Amino acid sequence: MFRFNKLLVTLLVLALQSCLCQAAAVDLERASSSSEATRDWWQVAQFYQIYPRSFKDANGDGIGDLQGIISKLDYLKDIGVTATWLSPIYTSPMVDFGYDIADFFDIQPEYGTLTDFDQLIAEANKRGLKIILDFVPNHSSDENVWFKKSVQRAKGYEDYYVWHDGYVNASTGERQPPSNWLQAFRGSAWEWNDERQQYYLHQFAVQQPDLNYRNPAVVAQMKRVLTYWLDRGVAGFRIDAVPWCFEALPDAEGRYPDEPLSGYTDDPDDASFLKHIYTQDQPETVDMVYQWRRLLDDYKRVHGGDTRILMVETYSAVDYVMKFYGNRTTNGAQIPFNFQFIVGGNGDKDNTQLNAVGFVKIINSWLGQMPAGQTANWVMGNHDQRRVGSRYGEQRIDLMNMLQMFLPGVSITYQGEELGMTDLDISWEDTRDPAACNSNANIYESFTRDPARTPFQWSSGTNAGFSTNSTTWLPINPNYVTVNVETESAADSSHLKFYKQLVELRKTKTLQYGNTRYAAVNDNVVAIKRSLSGQTSYILVANVLGTSVSGVDVASVLYASGSYKIKLANPASKGTVGNSVTMSSLALEPYAALILESA
Repeated sequence: MFRFNKLLVTLLVLALQSCLCQAAAVDLERASSSSEATRDWWQVAQFYQIYPRSFKDANGDGIGDLQGIISKLDYLKDIGVTATWLSPIYTSPMVDFGYDIADFFDIQPEYGTLTDFDQLIAEANKRGLKIILDFVPNHSSDENVWFKKSVQRAKGYEDYYVWHDGYVNASTGERQPPSNWLQAFRGSAWEWNDERQQYYLHQFAVQQPDLNYRNPAVVAQMKRVLTYWLDRGVAGFRIDAVPWCFEALPDAEGRYPDEPLSGYTDDPDDASFLKHIYTQDQPETVDMVYQWRRLLDDYKRVHGGDTRILMVETYSAVDYVMKFYGNRTTNGAQIPFNFQFIVGGNGDKDNTQLNAVGFVKIINSWLGQMPAGQTANWVMGNHDQRRVGSRYGEQRIDLMNMLQMFLPGVSITYQGEELGMTDLDISWEDTRDPAACNSNANIYESFTRDPARTPFQWSSGTNAGFSTNSTTWLPINPNYVTVNVETESAADSSHLKFYKQLVELRKTKTLQYGNTRYAAVNDNVVAIKRSLSGQTSYILVANVLGTSVSGVDVASVLYASGSYKIKLANPASKGTVGNSVTMSSLALEPYAALILESA
């Protein structure tokens, strides 16, 4: 949901740089987290994120919907998807396009009905696909009946949200908010409510009041939400905006602490103006995730079936994110999202010059800190981030997909990344994202998430085959004429065909269960070896820069003895599949990447 602020990006990048200063010389080996016999379905899964509003429009209104998703389930099966998680489809006034939920127990009419949802589950099950829902626990819409009752101080709802009287300024006599806290979408995180005569906390849009997780009734209510959708057949939940669930307690006099200035920006409305030490990453948040995991585990014990999973969204520092895995006595989320290729790659900025040492730092920032026995995951992008091709450069699209599929653990693809879709710059007039709309025409491009949310490109026909309507809710990238499923499926070679080859290779025992060794051979070349006793070994070598290299000695860096031949080669490489290579003296063209197999 949240496009992380600039201060957080800076702090995380600095942390990465300090955690592995000698990345180019590091050569680590990681054993698989569990044996083949004990691997659960999700540990070797290929996950795929659908942003329903932009995936496929079945009823011709210019907006994607559930029937559109149903119509494309065979496509998901064809590209090797195990499970797909859907951005919010709940009833919503759509201020934040579904992240402002008016009814957690029903479907937004423009997406469909509960009958459509049940059909989606049934059709997905027929194809062996699993459906995961977005769970948005931090806040609701101000149109939610819970909030309306809380405004009225109805019995049982008085403290469902975070309310405060605020203070009267001794100098001006005017009432002011309880603290200096800022919302993610610019401006104060407190809003005055005339009817209740108090301020309420909203860490996102004004229309998204924060639920009060220090109220046991709220905790119980949200557990009922989870159980309701489990009963309808979902395979788990992706939990949105987790770091914001709890805030620091007020002091004995009822005063919330002001957050310190960051020194990063002079813009007092920008969330980066403050260090969010009292409104994010509180210890109680970790325990709340543990409670949700216990609910899912208990559900399986009672109802049987496959494991239901939790996927947690947090852009926090890695040491805090790792806590969500669990501790020695309590299980946490199976998949705390690994955003290191986003924050470690300097966020939404231009990463086209990131060298091999930088790539290895990113990899090691997760594998080097992940608790023993846990499963890694790799997220290159999502609905809140610039697409991979726009962030890392179009020349690296196949290379980035190779990395994601080759590294150990769970792979998570955002819709369109398999096609090499890139962002479309959206004009101020066409801007829909509240994170941008709360700014102005001069600065909105620093905040907008719209470019990565443009409609999916199915064909070269009208509106990219996304909709039969004359207009779509966001403009479609004009490159859809060549970048689309239909054209790429018919081409001799394409991003989509290469992606499907990677998916097939990822099904090998070596890539699913094998050990991992990785290093930066030099500034240009990342090398990763996957090996498993009794199985074929594979090596990925990738020239991540736009200059040619020769005489690259991968053999000594990865201790790769024996003969190797080319299994896969991206289009930037001149290598021929099946040819043998000299591991001690490889030559690689700009952005060339090879997957080699032991002969």
